[in-house]
Amino acid sequence: MTIPETRFWKKKIKYAFLASKPSGRRRSPPNQHQIELPNRYYLSQRSRERLEEEDDFDSPLSKADWVITIKEKLGHVPQNRGSSAWLNHCIFRVPRSLREIELKAYTPQVVCIGPYHRGKACFQDMENHKWRLLRHLLERTGQKLELYLEAMAELEEQARSAYAKQSIEIISQEFIEMMLLDACFILELLRVSVKGFIYCGYSWGDPIFSSRGALPCIQRDLLMLENQLPLFVLDRLFALSCEPEETESVSQLALQFFDSIIPGCKTATFNLDEPGLHFLHVIRQSLLPASKYTLGCITIKQNHQPQLMMHCVTMLRSAGVRFQKTNSSNFTDIEFKNGVLSIPRLVIHDSTKSIFLNLMAFEQCYPHCCNHVTSYISFMDGLINCPRDVGYLRHHKIIDHGLGSEEEICR
Repeated sequence: MTIPETRFWKKKIKYAFLASKPSGRRRSPPNQHQIELPNRYYLSQRSRERLEEEDDFDSPLSKADWVITIKEKLGHVPQNRGSSAWLNHCIFRVPRSLREIELKAYTPQVVCIGPYHRGKACFQDMENHKWRLLRHLLERTGQKLELYLEAMAELEEQARSAYAKQSIEIISQEFIEMMLLDACFILELLRVSVKGFIYCGYSWGDPIFSSRGALPCIQRDLLMLENQLPLFVLDRLFALSCEPEETESVSQLALQFFDSIIPGCKTATFNLDEPGLHFLHVIRQSLLPASKYTLGCITIKQNHQPQLMMHCVTMLRSAGVRFQKTNSSNFTDIEFKNGVLSIPRLVIHDSTKSIFLNLMAFEQCYPHCCNHVTSYISFMDGLINCPRDVGYLRHHKIIDHGLGSEEEICR
């Protein structure tokens, strides 16, 4: 007999015992006009209250039964294969605490890359385009499909380790197919952005590559943390499909592709000394000085109490602080010297908020990453407190935006 069945019969016996117990007052037998009520109706008030309490709260288990339930719960927990499995993760689910604040910033709208959003009906049209681009690539290169499938199969285990295991429930063949379709789609985007769609064999009005197509939305989706593909997958397929004159790396092509939406100065000629993990990580590397985009964190000793609050532009100006724009290509190169606060130019557009939020989410989730972008966002958020602050920074060319009004920047 199971534990729930035992509780049921215990309660049933209690009802029968208490109902048969004399109450001290005689009860006249019911006549034909009376409705016979269940035994529980004749229980004393105290007995009814006690039984109602027992209905709401189960009686505690015995120690042996309690241990059994704990062991059953532990049986559903996956075995720990060591900390190395966690360290390989670099493409994460955005924490719920962040997602609830700005859901749209973390959720792809046009194209799905990787397993996290795979299979949703809203991406079916773009999935059809992925198959079209794969066929176009095979016809242009003259290579066999089997060559690409074998290359992706060799990387399957390594690619799976980049994602959170509990979020991947895809069989091997489907996962390999997903890798090939996504990688081919991305590489064709990069090639067209450099060589042009006519050179690559696509028509002028192609719904993916034309200026009136979905390209701006695709760029934004490809820089979301949950929508990434490991860079080594792209590197392998690029090596198999590239032409002799293609000497640039995938990372360099990506910087050119995203150049129009990356905050800060132009980064297309930026030289990456370390391999990136995925596109979002590559963009983060391009935004930071060479000494800051390394994966390891450096402990900085401070001889003074750190500043906990950043004053806004209006207050700093009233205190005599002056502002000027620097020509640094790294937007975190901020310097305060002789009463002058020097800040690199920040370009703000429709995708800027989404990019920054996903960079901050990556810094929060990835254990080998410092919070340089998060610190920069906190700094700028402290500077800007009202539209007047935005207007002053824009007048000094520190901020450049096309959102229409300063109020939009303050939000």
